[in-house]
Amino acid sequence: MKNEGETAERPDNTAFTQQRLPAWQPILSAGIVIPGFLIIGLAFIGIGVGLFLTSQTIQTLEGDYTGFEKDSPCFSCTIPYIQNCTCELKFSLSSLFVGPVFFYYGLTNFYQNFRKYGVSKDDNQLTGDLKYFKSPQDTCYPYNSDTNGPIVPCGAIANSMFNDTFELYQIINGTKKQVPLDGKGISWWTDYNIKYRNPVPVNGSIANAFDGTVKPINWPKPAYELDLKDSNNNGFMNQDFLVWMRRAALPQFRKLYRRITEGDYAGGLPAGEYALTIHYNYPVLSFDGRKRVFFSNVSWMGGKNDFLGIAYLVVGSLCVVMSVVMLIVYAKFKYSDDDDSA
Repeated sequence: MKNEGETAERPDNTAFTQQRLPAWQPILSAGIVIPGFLIIGLAFIGIGVGLFLTSQTIQTLEGDYTGFEKDSPCFSCTIPYIQNCTCELKFSLSSLFVGPVFFYYGLTNFYQNFRKYGVSKDDNQLTGDLKYFKSPQDTCYPYNSDTNGPIVPCGAIANSMFNDTFELYQIINGTKKQVPLDGKGISWWTDYNIKYRNPVPVNGSIANAFDGTVKPINWPKPAYELDLKDSNNNGFMNQDFLVWMRRAALPQFRKLYRRITEGDYAGGLPAGEYALTIHYNYPVLSFDGRKRVFFSNVSWMGGKNDFLGIAYLVVGSLCVVMSVVMLIVYAKFKYSDDDDSA
């Protein structure tokens, strides 16, 4: 006699539940595998050639301004206790640097992927929740408060925010012409529109929302004064702050600082002499770091990336080689199975 419980748990007697649906299982033969490897290899080689050649057309320019070497234009700025130091990095372009031009700063030997550093922030605070302004989470320790009150924004990430600033000039007949740098929309869309939010203004001012709090230890000014020229670019919605809070995966990285897309330079940087004025504030020699600036344009595949094209070429070549090897093996031993079965 059948158990009623077992009958109730049994799947319905249908083709789907009893796995009787028609199925197709490919039989991998030499006539399928060898041409397949060859086609995939040729396709990868074609894509790799396209990616590599496109990467070669992308223009890049970089310069180191750490100031470690005595002949560096920024060497004087590395002397301890010098405040508000300014140095100048000069370079020349022999041809048009096609626009739009992207301007990056880069750091070396800076580990933003270190776990304790990565969790040292208060996500609730960064969404504008005033409750966490008064009592930051313990994950921010030791950058959660000082003797004058709670720190906003708290944590090691915000405290270590990059604060060098730059001005670019084209030198024309000995006269400097400033190149406009566009800092709008340089952060990730999700960071600006979803992840971060400023606190609700108090009495019509965002600064009042920060009453009773103090700025991060290493910041020269509070969050609501990060951009004195544009009131919409302050607080947690400041573009430079958002770019910095998006942590890098490797100890050598670069982050977008500005775009050159306006005025006489919308089409790019003309050939000529240039001077980059650097307001040197960010110390890196204490951890053997380096500071660089990068200029680059982009193509349909993004920025300059030789590795992607090379990777496709290597994988494609391996597939072609494997197809040739399998063809030789098949040609030599293709009758062995028939002979054994006979």
